[in-house]
Amino acid sequence: MKYLIGIDLGTSGTKTVLFDESGKSIASATVEYPLIQPKNGWAEQDPADWWDACVKTLKQVMEKSGISAGDVAGIGISGQMHGLVLLDANGEVLRNSIIWCDGRTTAECAEITETIGAKRLIEISANPALTGFTAGKILWVRKNEPEIYAKARHILLPKDYLRYKLCGVFATEVSDASGMNLLDVPKREWSAEILEKLGIEWEFLPSMHESCEVTGYITAKAAALTGLKEGIPVVGGAGDNAAAAIGTGIVESGKAFITIGTSGVIFAHSDAVTIDPEGRVHTFCAAVPGAWTVMSCTLAAGGSLQWFRNNFCTAEMQAAEGLNKDVYILLDKQAEQVPIGSNRLLFLPYIMGERSPVLNPEARGVFFGLSGMHKRPDMLRAVMEGVVYSQLDCLQVLREMNVPFRQMMATGGGGRSPMWRQMMADVFDCPIVTSGNKEGPALGVAILAGVGAGIYSGIPAACKKIISENEPQLPDKARHAEYGAYYELYREVYGQLKGQFKKLAAL
Repeated sequence: MKYLIGIDLGTSGTKTVLFDESGKSIASATVEYPLIQPKNGWAEQDPADWWDACVKTLKQVMEKSGISAGDVAGIGISGQMHGLVLLDANGEVLRNSIIWCDGRTTAECAEITETIGAKRLIEISANPALTGFTAGKILWVRKNEPEIYAKARHILLPKDYLRYKLCGVFATEVSDASGMNLLDVPKREWSAEILEKLGIEWEFLPSMHESCEVTGYITAKAAALTGLKEGIPVVGGAGDNAAAAIGTGIVESGKAFITIGTSGVIFAHSDAVTIDPEGRVHTFCAAVPGAWTVMSCTLAAGGSLQWFRNNFCTAEMQAAEGLNKDVYILLDKQAEQVPIGSNRLLFLPYIMGERSPVLNPEARGVFFGLSGMHKRPDMLRAVMEGVVYSQLDCLQVLREMNVPFRQMMATGGGGRSPMWRQMMADVFDCPIVTSGNKEGPALGVAILAGVGAGIYSGIPAACKKIISENEPQLPDKARHAEYGAYYELYREVYGQLKGQFKKLAAL
């Protein structure tokens, strides 16, 4: 029996899982690390924390499983997208990574748009210049920290930094690189035109690969630190959502998933390049060779509920700890007691600004309709409904683009909530299913590793063998109509406040 490892570098922590050839989880481990916010709207992390978590979780899964390191056939890495990691000529980190939810690069994004041209940028990179994307971060460092940029010799994405530490190579793959504003997405290669016009050094960028290609091998130094064996192949891996698509079987036309983690994503597979000319949603290369994906990203989906929990639900958190239960189970029970519409209370989940589909880093969270009758459970349900309305905003764009899907798979923390899944089914008017496999991104990159190692003949074949689906939760037409009235008002509220958000940001 051969085994595969999936490493998932997330925003809150890194999770490493060891699987057997059938996709069964044998051992897993997670190590968390902090988010650094030096200023309002900024978000950074220390790559040393990622590497420390990677080493610790690899050691733990090898020790827990008891298997021989020689039986590990391959490793895949998934990671949070868009983060900027700058290394010097010796491969040393020059500054904290500016990560995906950082919003400081508004001016740089405007510069990119003006330099390349809005239409031309979308034609090449399939996306507008966004504050979350990597190119703006590169320009920001070059402009604001020139002494650091002068020492830079390598530009990596977060998961590719782990690859460098494990294998000693500078490499990336198409799905993650699609979120940099530097890739020619239709051609699946770096864009010479964008790099030249922005003055970004070609030699700073890593080599480009497909997600299931072998990119390097575990070094003796990494093997000694982690308990792995020198020479284990490491494949390209994937950005977190592309990895989740593999891990949930979204590898052919007609399939889509929604994930409500810190961010919120709707992700659909496409066999052809399909680009929204307005740039409201993103088109990226899929982890499946020769395929693409269309996806949205809202910045504070589960993050909005986590914010509410941390600030207003101390009693529930303490009760959950005493009962040894997930606090979100207790919160679901409270929200279930509140009717649709949260007693005429709406929440706009823009606490980190917003990306899809409104592209507004100055947007902020809003409770609309708050009155003396409202209590904490009303606010709780309003947060949950507002997050789902924000996902419907994105889903409507995919429908405009004629991206096909028959049902939607729910993943992430929000996907574990039966209440939230039913809310999605009713609001979207679409069946919602869950996967029988619980590991998502880690399983996805383990499957990619299995393809690269020759264990599986290809990605779709591996997914058919490994991935299972649970019974769907079906939409209710009456509830869909009731939610619809609140959704229309939700959309109007943002439109009315858009100018006020700009004024607030200028104060």
